Amino acid sequence: MPNAERVREFYQAVVGWTATEVEMGGYSNFCLHPSGAATPIADVCHAREMNATLPPQWLIYITVPNPDASLASCLLQGGKIVAEPCSMGGNARCAVIEDPAGAVGALYQPESLESDLSA
Repeated sequence: MPNAERVREFYQAVVGWTATEVEMGGYSNFCLHPSGAATPIADVCHAREMNATLPPQWLIYITVPNPDASLASCLLQGGKIVAEPCSMGGNARCAVIEDPAGAVGALYQPESLESDLSA
């Protein structure tokens, strides 16, 4: 998004969500949380670096215990990896996939779930 701060402010004002910053090295993207919830349900990202090719749409988070296994399965099932796994602070990880129909979503491993394949 060209103006992620404006979109973050929009959802904070319209539906009461809170946002946490995800440091990206010189700027921040934002995780959106329902009021009082610790687990994010969506991102608002600047259209930079790994997010430069993502469309300006909702990016749902699909919680998985092992992103590496889910990414391998995604490829076997005809999906694509849009953004390789990245750290979201602590042990949390996220990767963006595209399903065979072209819809995108984020595979999300919160800090509390440890990957069987991570070292």
